[in-house]
Amino acid sequence: MRSRKHLYVWQQPGWPELTLDYQRAGPALSDARRMQGLIEGKAQAIGLERDGQIAREVMEAEVIATAAIEGEQLDPAAVRSSVMRRLGLASIGPQDRSVDGLVDVINDATSGFETPLDDDRLHRWQSALFPGGTSGIRRIAVGRYRDHEVPMQIVSGPPDRELVHYEAPPSRQVGDEMTRFLNWFARTTPVPGYRPEIDGLARAAIAHLWFESIHPFEDGNGRIGRAIVDMAIAQDHRATVRLCSLSRQLLESRKGYYDALNAAQRGTGDATNWVVWFAQQYSLACERSSQVIDRAIEKARFWADHAKLELNERQRKVLQRLLDDGDGGFLGGLNAEKYTRITGTSKPSATRDLADLVRAGLLWTTGQGKAVRYYVNVPGWNHGVDRDAPGS
Repeated sequence: MRSRKHLYVWQQPGWPELTLDYQRAGPALSDARRMQGLIEGKAQAIGLERDGQIAREVMEAEVIATAAIEGEQLDPAAVRSSVMRRLGLASIGPQDRSVDGLVDVINDATSGFETPLDDDRLHRWQSALFPGGTSGIRRIAVGRYRDHEVPMQIVSGPPDRELVHYEAPPSRQVGDEMTRFLNWFARTTPVPGYRPEIDGLARAAIAHLWFESIHPFEDGNGRIGRAIVDMAIAQDHRATVRLCSLSRQLLESRKGYYDALNAAQRGTGDATNWVVWFAQQYSLACERSSQVIDRAIEKARFWADHAKLELNERQRKVLQRLLDDGDGGFLGGLNAEKYTRITGTSKPSATRDLADLVRAGLLWTTGQGKAVRYYVNVPGWNHGVDRDAPGS
């Protein structure tokens, strides 16, 4: 095994003090705050009754992405079903205990942001991630911090040429390390009416770096560390409604995420570069959420424009599906056969329903005969199809 001679951040004389140069980090934090304000303003523009839809979409993205960062691919249908149940929406979709556990953790971190973070809560979060007490086929310690004597290392490469990227504090130090971390997290929690000790986004970034540097559990540290970020941001917002998925952005920048985190863990305790990188990723996450909210506004406007039309439940279900899939999201376009599969109706009924929707201006078509395809008529959406082409 190859290793490098150096001091990790927890071996530095100033640990656990993590410093921040606000002059250098200020521009990135300000940009992140500006993007944050933009999406909050857009969310208010469509009314609080739409936040439930946004919260569902964002939480689904967060659950799928935070698992994918660790190399675990979750069933989107099971995630959607679990999220809907946690948000109090009816769902009869597939169930998966591991998915439910991760959804529970993320939901508890945001909806329970006013409840103090302590050892017991973290232990319950970690237990929820591994309901069978195993990670894959390997048995792991659940519901407690690690206590094994073998060093906790993050490595890559084949077994005979492993490269040690990081080594966490020994297990015997974890209890004291976590006590210091949790005391800091409690002390810096924003209090309404008082100026915070540290910028909320910077606090979320530092909390993640600190927790990941301790790496207190045998497994699940990454997912729990990102749940702590979610909690810190919810505490900063003083709101349970999640408007952006940071984990989805971290997944897209996965290599940069690991590189930035590892650089900070091998550093002197100056967290400035890490906070700047984190703030930049948060800005990008807000930008993506802004697009999600724009789609929600478009969908709300679509239904408002056609509120006086009498539509049957089949038609409403299909239109909502097309709207949810977005511009070009319903691959291959809609036809009568797909309509029957979605609604369970007969082909003659499907043909009549579709013809009515075209006459009402809710759908437009391209192609002829068996090749006819239907697309939802939202201004600005072209679904990747040339509407002026012959046969359209």
